[in-house]
Amino acid sequence: MTGEESFSRAADEPSPTPSRPGAGAPGGQGQAGPGMDAARNGPCGALPAPSVKERWSLFLDFDGTLAEIAETPDRVRVDAALPATLMALHRVFDGALALVSGRPIADLDAFLSPARLPAAGVHGFERRSAKGGSRPEPAIARALDPLRAVLARRAAEDPRLVVEDKGAALALHYRRAPEREEECRRLMARVLEGSPALAGFRMMPGKMVVEATPAGGDKGTVIREFMREPPFAGRRPVFIGDDCTDEDGFRVVTELRGIAVKVGEGRTRARFRIASVAALGAWLRALAGAEQAAAGSVEGRA
Repeated sequence: MTGEESFSRAADEPSPTPSRPGAGAPGGQGQAGPGMDAARNGPCGALPAPSVKERWSLFLDFDGTLAEIAETPDRVRVDAALPATLMALHRVFDGALALVSGRPIADLDAFLSPARLPAAGVHGFERRSAKGGSRPEPAIARALDPLRAVLARRAAEDPRLVVEDKGAALALHYRRAPEREEECRRLMARVLEGSPALAGFRMMPGKMVVEATPAGGDKGTVIREFMREPPFAGRRPVFIGDDCTDEDGFRVVTELRGIAVKVGEGRTRARFRIASVAALGAWLRALAGAEQAAAGSVEGRA
């Protein structure tokens, strides 16, 4: 079974054509699989791992994709097997695996230690390449001071609200106060629109969160940047995410004739879906095991 045969495809989606021979072309006709379905379809079941190594560039969101979303950002719990699984996949894909998250890269490193992978943080405004070089965060944190003060006051009034300071971005989480969603969004919009110092920022809503991020960048843009560099270049991009903040990434990998996968329910431009964080974790572990077994078989015949 090839990697794409693990996914089922929408009836109106044409069979993908690889950009060049050997670039991860699917071996079958995309028949329905039990674990991933076209995003407009119903629930998903267990997902078998492919048994043939694909020339993929694998991009993974973190919150809601690799780890369940928690009440507050600092309470996220990572499956004990996840760091080792990601390091194994990083090896079998020859380094073509990167995290693409709204979190700072330092947070990703802390949660996934000892894994230290290529990564994009703060929706692409931080980036660590496969060679380990880092693009510095824009020196714009001070521009957020007017918003920082307003959000701090609001969170002091209601401890259920949580402000996450990412340096170049600010997020207001209302998961513990869902009835305040519209109020939080209006507050963010009003401050951003009313302060000339914040003209370079935009409002980005997410799952029980609203965020102010620098305008002009997104997850799709940073995936394109990775795809221009080795070892990602020349491979087929696969991006797995769960939130509206991942939709730019889904759009770009689709334009690049890649595979866009949404975790969980909700409207999306992604063509494929996997049911849950737990289902994805099991699939990644199976994928790592299948790829390592295939590599061992090849070495044994050499």
